Amino acid sequence: MDIPALSVAMSQSSLMNSVGISVAKMAINAQEQVGQEMTQMMSQSVDYNIGQNFDSMA
Repeated sequence: MDIPALSVAMSQSSLMNSVGISVAKMAINAQEQVGQEMTQMMSQSVDYNIGQNFDSMA
């Protein structure tokens, strides 16, 4: 059994796992920021004066 090679393989596996988790966290944070910006944009686009009056003719 080649102990140094096994150690390197385990280290690389651990590193790949850590990098994958970090990338996933970055993607989640980016999506949260996009969601917050979209919510802010939608709240600023609301015009409360539109649709208050309704004219109907019978």
